[in-house]
Amino acid sequence: MNRYRFLEHTADAKFEAFGATLEEAFANAALAVASMMWDWNRIARRMRIPVDVSGPDRERLLLDVLEEVLYLLDTRGFLLAGMESVLIRETEEGWRLSADFLGDISRPGYEITGEVKAITLNEMHIKSGPGGASVQVVVDL
Repeated sequence: MNRYRFLEHTADAKFEAFGATLEEAFANAALAVASMMWDWNRIARRMRIPVDVSGPDRERLLLDVLEEVLYLLDTRGFLLAGMESVLIRETEEGWRLSADFLGDISRPGYEITGEVKAITLNEMHIKSGPGGASVQVVVDL
C-alpha cells in the first residue's frame, strides 16, 4: 500500500494519505507534509519527541498533528522521519492523539527543499472503516 499520493490542486498542494488504521493514515499524512520540505527517508532517527494533541473532532486533530510537524521545525529545527506508538482515542472533550515523533535536528547534510506555510481545513476528509483509512489534506505553500 502506498503511504500517500499527491493530487491535482490549482494553487496549493493536496494529498491523500493511507493506512490500515486511522493511526497509520495520520502518521503517513505527517510524512507527506515532511516530504514537501525534505526527504524523510534520509533523516536519521536520533531523537524521539513525545507528542500529545487534542481536538474537538478528527479533522481538527489531524490539522493539529500536522501543524506540530511545522512547529517543531520552526522552533527546534526538528526534521520528522517517522512516527511510532501512535494512539488515537475519542474522549469526552473530543479526540486525542499521542505518539512519538522520530527524527533529527537539521544539520549539514540534510537538504531543505521546500516550505509548507500552513495546514488547512479546506477540502479535508477523513475516512476509516474495516478496509483501512485515508485522509485528504490541502496545505498552503
